[in-house]
Amino acid sequence: MTVWRDDPDAPMLLAGRRTAVGTSGHALAGVDVIGLTAPVLAAVAGDVAALQLPIDDVVIGNCLGPGGDIARVSALAAGLGDEVPGVTVDRQCGSGLDAVLQAASRVRAGDAELVLAGGAESASTAPWRCWPPSVAGAQPTRYTRAPFAPPGRPDPDMGEAADALAVKLGISRTEQDRYAARSHRLTHAAATAGRYTAEIVALPELWTDQRPRPGMTAERLARLRPAFGPDGTATAGNSCGVSDGAAALAVTTRRAARAAGLPCLRILGAAVVAGAPDLPGLAPAPAVRRLLARPGLGVAVRDIDAVEITEAFASVVLAVIDELGIDEDRVCAEGGAIGLGHPWGASGAILLLRLMSRLLRPAGAGTGLGLASCAIGGGQGLAMLLAHPEA
Repeated sequence: MTVWRDDPDAPMLLAGRRTAVGTSGHALAGVDVIGLTAPVLAAVAGDVAALQLPIDDVVIGNCLGPGGDIARVSALAAGLGDEVPGVTVDRQCGSGLDAVLQAASRVRAGDAELVLAGGAESASTAPWRCWPPSVAGAQPTRYTRAPFAPPGRPDPDMGEAADALAVKLGISRTEQDRYAARSHRLTHAAATAGRYTAEIVALPELWTDQRPRPGMTAERLARLRPAFGPDGTATAGNSCGVSDGAAALAVTTRRAARAAGLPCLRILGAAVVAGAPDLPGLAPAPAVRRLLARPGLGVAVRDIDAVEITEAFASVVLAVIDELGIDEDRVCAEGGAIGLGHPWGASGAILLLRLMSRLLRPAGAGTGLGLASCAIGGGQGLAMLLAHPEA
């Protein structure tokens, strides 16, 4: 494995914080996306005060919010100062991870020294939108999501696409329920052990994750009906929950992080790919391959200690594990979106919080490498590689 040069300008990830994840329509039903994002940004800004650097920008990913520049409004609401800019990005459920990718690129290029980045989603308060009438006098047509593909191309919902992926790859309902039971068990165990406590910014409405619960065995999950069609295998139990939440992290240079003595991870690189829009669950694997093939990186899948994949559906995670030959024990070892919930715009940033938790905890021998990846509506895949600063 390559030993990376000691680059003082390398982008570093630090100070990850998030809200508790709420089930849509429940505890956070009255908190809009700004109300979720601003407290997290304020907490991260406080955590990196020792850097003694101005915040050069705020980058926030979001899918279904009210539009406008959520990042800028949230920065103002967080009290970061009128002089702090913000930009909002949309790469669907990869938005939070892409926001951090953009922040890292800015820092690596020397265009910024400190950027706060992450994502947010309030499924509960997402506005209802409509297509305008096609003819005079007709009624507007409501749509629940923007299209993933242009007219004339297959454009299934993510659940339908997960069912199709399971059929294509021969992933059985039994295997999906087995993996989902693992996710529920690990998520509940991590919550009970306090693994999430330090990263959660308590809100008056919610201060602990709503979805984790015990007793979600494979046998219990097997009794649930298909969620997206009578012949499907994705259910409410082996899929993620629709959720509300926000997460953010800071990105700065290795020089600045070292001077402040803050715990951090090095961002070694990232890659985005695209493929068939009707089978988005296949895209994380080629994203990881493209990332690991970068010249000078010198990393193989077997070298990676910790892997985080957005558990939108069990079939997607199982497909990526099989395609890349990943040891399942290294994947989502502190639980994932099946057990925790999936606030779409925030979930990519939550993957990075899990990697920070796993890689910065005192442990035995290992490479100190972590991988985050997600499948994205419309057939895109995104992957990011992190390393302990001493790796």
